[in-house]
Amino acid sequence: MIAVFPIIALILGVLLAQLVHVGPVTSVVGVYLAVACLAGFDTVIGGIRSGLEGKFQADIFITGFISNVLLAGFLAWLGDKISVNLFLASSLVFGGRIFLNLSLIRRLVVTHIQDWQKRRESAEAQQRAANMAATESNA
Repeated sequence: MIAVFPIIALILGVLLAQLVHVGPVTSVVGVYLAVACLAGFDTVIGGIRSGLEGKFQADIFITGFISNVLLAGFLAWLGDKISVNLFLASSLVFGGRIFLNLSLIRRLVVTHIQDWQKRRESAEAQQRAANMAATESNA
């Protein structure tokens, strides 16, 4: 259930954003903020994936979140200073990683559901066999 930590972090972030009234965001800051949010969302989705795989570590999640957001913001700022749209490159990378992690999460969830169904069917078959054996020994 450690996969709940990234989901709680996402919910707390959304709630914090709703409580802090900053006002309209300028277009320049909006680019930095958009790329930083994309990087943060990538980290949250990666945390959920690692939680489902049983590999989640909170320290890796937190340091990855901070470094991804800072690096994405820095790339957007640097690209703005040298007149190169580096935010597009980071958006492409983070967007690709988000879709990759979402596909892996979907695969993990479907596999877990299929395994659970097979275990349930096997347990039911064993129960039926035990009931039949008990019925035959009583007869």
